Amino acid sequence: YFEMKQVICWRATASIAWAVLLLPPTTAVFVILSRFSIFHPMQWLSECLSLLLSINAIFSLILLSGVIIMVGFLNLEYYTVIPTIACSKIALLGQLLHPRQFFSSLVHGVMGMVVGWCCAVTVGGRYETLGYSCQQSDDGGPSQMCLNEYHLFLLLSGVFMGFSHSLLGVIHNMNYVPFHTIQQYKYLRFKESIPLVVKCSASQALYSMRNFIVLYFFLGKSSRLQSWLFTSLITLLKFDESSAHALDTVGGLLDLSLLYHTWISGTFLLFTWYTTLQLFRIFVTELYSFPVQSSFTDNAHQCLAKVIAEKQPIILKFLALQDLALLSQHSPLRRAEVFSLSQPGGHPHNWIAVSKECLSLLSDLTQRLVTYHDTVATNGRAKSLSTGSERKSSSGTSDSCLGPLTAPFTPDLDSPFSSPALRRLTAPVEQCSPWHGTVQSPHIARRGHKLWSTSADSKTNGSLPPSPAPVPPPKQEASKPSFMAQFLLNRRDQVWTTAPLAPRMTSFFVFNVQLPEASSQALFADSQAHIWALEGLSYLVQASFTEDQFGVVQTTLPSILSSMLVLQEAVDRHFKLPHASSKPVRCSSTMGDCSYKTLRFALRAALKTALYRITTTFGEHLNAVQLSSEHRKKLQHFLEYKE
Repeated sequence: YFEMKQVICWRATASIAWAVLLLPPTTAVFVILSRFSIFHPMQWLSECLSLLLSINAIFSLILLSGVIIMVGFLNLEYYTVIPTIACSKIALLGQLLHPRQFFSSLVHGVMGMVVGWCCAVTVGGRYETLGYSCQQSDDGGPSQMCLNEYHLFLLLSGVFMGFSHSLLGVIHNMNYVPFHTIQQYKYLRFKESIPLVVKCSASQALYSMRNFIVLYFFLGKSSRLQSWLFTSLITLLKFDESSAHALDTVGGLLDLSLLYHTWISGTFLLFTWYTTLQLFRIFVTELYSFPVQSSFTDNAHQCLAKVIAEKQPIILKFLALQDLALLSQHSPLRRAEVFSLSQPGGHPHNWIAVSKECLSLLSDLTQRLVTYHDTVATNGRAKSLSTGSERKSSSGTSDSCLGPLTAPFTPDLDSPFSSPALRRLTAPVEQCSPWHGTVQSPHIARRGHKLWSTSADSKTNGSLPPSPAPVPPPKQEASKPSFMAQFLLNRRDQVWTTAPLAPRMTSFFVFNVQLPEASSQALFADSQAHIWALEGLSYLVQASFTEDQFGVVQTTLPSILSSMLVLQEAVDRHFKLPHASSKPVRCSSTMGDCSYKTLRFALRAALKTALYRITTTFGEHLNAVQLSSEHRKKLQHFLEYKE
């Protein structure tokens, strides 16, 4: 798949090239706004023109181009088409403190400092250099160099904004690359996104500047960190400490000129980075046409069905499914290739390969939903997924909040942070206990019987099979922990024993409790692939009514209908859960795409639309299809438009 990976690399390179080409006009706008003067317009324009043609501006453009290339490389390295959803606050904290993310934040901080230096040099005046000439005494003593805190303020603000941009990228899933439903030209998509980029850049720069000013004020020269920084700079560059500007006061920080130039510099930084990110999304998600069949064996791995079957790279799988959904709607010639027979032999290899992979995707999602329902039905206690049966998404990566699954307020007893008191409270009931074999709460029994019970003849009527009873794992010999592990366990138990109970429980539930919709969102995080599989299958089945000359689709029509109906039953059961049917809060104006939060609703609509598309095309002919009695009854509701 080296040739196919090259397609993604070339697209990323093209997006970086366009971002670098857009850098000179963006810099010109920044120069005009940073040196704005309403009372001297001619002098303002002449200064801007001379600055843009100076050596400093050319050198700054070279540095900014290097920063843009680095940002584009980080976008290519950290992007994903399946969002990473943190199911609890402690999981989100773990993502922020991950070593890979720490490296990204460090690199963004350094790049922010470089952009801040370029902005300070471009603005000029009192921001131009780190040191300035000052007089040591009033009696005409020798001139010395003093630390220019205005220049340092812009450098530190660039570091802070770069670091904040990296952290907010994790929180808002900015590395998530969404696929647009409506296909547009790249120029139109970029033109449409410019107002959003400008708005997000200006607003985020304003918030970051506010936070940085507060942090700078409270971390004044009285703090050890800033005192060490100032002392090191003054000692290294041999500046005069007595004449340095003091910006750690309210009057010094409320300088309107300083605030304006800090905000405009932050807006310029975020605008260039957001533009690079938006261009990367547009170029990478552009439609790619895969061959349905190949005449040469060397190019067989590039065929549509082969790419759909592969797990990595996941973006090629998504591009192939997108191509399948579009060719099934708008390309009669390529649909004819799908319905064609192989020569010699006369076998429908193309249709079998495409339908097999699509049905496999739907089956995986159905099994995932059934496993989730079984776990929630037992309140996350009796049934925990084993290591070999943990749910794997279509990308080959597992979601941290789905395996093993727990109820929203069920603590993880295997965690090293769980208390001995919680373990005693949630220990399994002994057989000699009077509670053994009884239900402690009638509400639990009624809820389980109402929502999750299955009839005895579920296998014969086509509904989902009942979940097997939990089998207790075999007892293993207790291995003696090491000295260091035993020491840490003793210290932990000592802290839990001596600390008050209320703060312990409060902190535990605040950080370990699951977010309301996180588990449902993580369950459907990769549902865009299933939506395309549903659309591709349904449109191909619809077109086969008039275009399938050999009847290759009719052989798999029962399995297609059964898979869709079983998936619809599982989706309907999922939407009966709390928070599953509630609409998410409207996303704020950020560059992070929030469409993944509504993927479960889009999947349910696409599934119902696919079934209606097939039933309205075939009509009463579907009565001849071999289906179970339960599925036939369900299909009759679609024929009568009762769903």
